[in-house]
Amino acid sequence: MKEAPSGARTRPRIRLRGRHSVFDRLSGRVTAWVGSPWAFLLALLAVLVWAATGPLYHFSETWQIVINTGTTIVTFLMVFLIQQSQNKDSLAIHIKLNELLAAHELASNRVVAVEDLDEQELQILRAFYCELARRAAEGGGVKESHSLDEAQELANRKHGLRHGERATKRANREAAVSGE
Repeated sequence: MKEAPSGARTRPRIRLRGRHSVFDRLSGRVTAWVGSPWAFLLALLAVLVWAATGPLYHFSETWQIVINTGTTIVTFLMVFLIQQSQNKDSLAIHIKLNELLAAHELASNRVVAVEDLDEQELQILRAFYCELARRAAEGGGVKESHSLDEAQELANRKHGLRHGERATKRANREAAVSGE
């Protein structure tokens, strides 16, 4: 972070609204349009026109190649547009989730940017959360704990109370026996 003239730290500037690449704008518009009822109707109309022209072309191989080639080309290009749009949406969701995790006092910061972990690390983290779910179920429901740290602390407190209660009961019995 940059140092302000007074010595206080300032946040780095982040441009929230900037220029988007042509590909970014194009992919966003195309994927939005392709997901519309109008796009479906246009595709349906194209298939119906193609099917209706079958008798005219005697259902020839060329007639079949037209639809196969057209759909293959459209599918090939759409894969890249949809993937770019999906990547952007996924990144935005990760940023929003990271903000919520960072802002919530009880949330575990261990999972901020978890998408950068490799498969093995994700499996380890999943095992921790399975353990958290198991402990929550034992404790009376899934709303009992909010993080692994809190679950561990709660388990330690419960364990300590059980042992502490035994020690207290033992001390009370010993005090009663000795007449104190």
